Amino acid sequence: MPTLTVGQTEQFVERGYLRGLEVFSSSDMDGLRSGYRSLCELLGPDEDPGAIREWHMASRWLYDVCSAPALLDIVEGLLGQSFYMWGSQFFAKSPRSSSTVAWHQDGYYWPLEPLHESVTAWLAFEDVDEGNGAMQVIPGSHRAGLLQHRKHVSESVLTLELEDGTFSAVDAVSLNLASGQASFHHDSIVHGSPANASDRDRVGLTVRYSRAHVRCDLRRAPQFRAYPLRGQDQGTNPVGEIPITPFARLSPEMHIRSLDEDGEG
Repeated sequence: MPTLTVGQTEQFVERGYLRGLEVFSSSDMDGLRSGYRSLCELLGPDEDPGAIREWHMASRWLYDVCSAPALLDIVEGLLGQSFYMWGSQFFAKSPRSSSTVAWHQDGYYWPLEPLHESVTAWLAFEDVDEGNGAMQVIPGSHRAGLLQHRKHVSESVLTLELEDGTFSAVDAVSLNLASGQASFHHDSIVHGSPANASDRDRVGLTVRYSRAHVRCDLRRAPQFRAYPLRGQDQGTNPVGEIPITPFARLSPEMHIRSLDEDGEG
């Protein structure tokens, strides 16, 4: 039976996102938060959770989270029967953090071809809303294709942001989520996030999925590895080895360097 309704798939096509989909129960999240803390213990003193990037290549626990059937069932409803997972990263904003993510499009950074055939899941490890810096999207902006970016002029974790006049921020929708819920967004939707002005943590895991025929430009990202999760692998990319060690960090040189400017997608 399909996981998504016809209305949900039509919304994704028209608006470029879905939000508030239940993925993990509250009891599941107790274990997931414990696993997240185990990964954070592997960080160096000058690293933040954003350094937990592509660690699904080294940590079996994180690989299993990224390939959870409840997530894959939804992705299959958006991408079809054959797809792979290739990226993951934690994004955390501590209470009263001034960190923001400028308005941008993921596809502008990604060395993937063709575009518009990838989706990002954003899994909430803590409740997220306008108060603690939830991600915001511009509905329908993915239909305009890639827009011009420039060097950022605001305080942002990105080095690039969309130029003024390319979209209307007044149309923004906040992707509020309860812990254990996920949102899903198109690779070309305009999105960003404000600072965390609250006394609460904001922690989310992004996971990137692409249709099986989407190819990475290995000249730009030689570290890229695909993990086929559903359907038929078409041999378009190097396939990664499934890790064995439950909690392990990935060597920094294995991060996908061409994506270093990417935001939280």
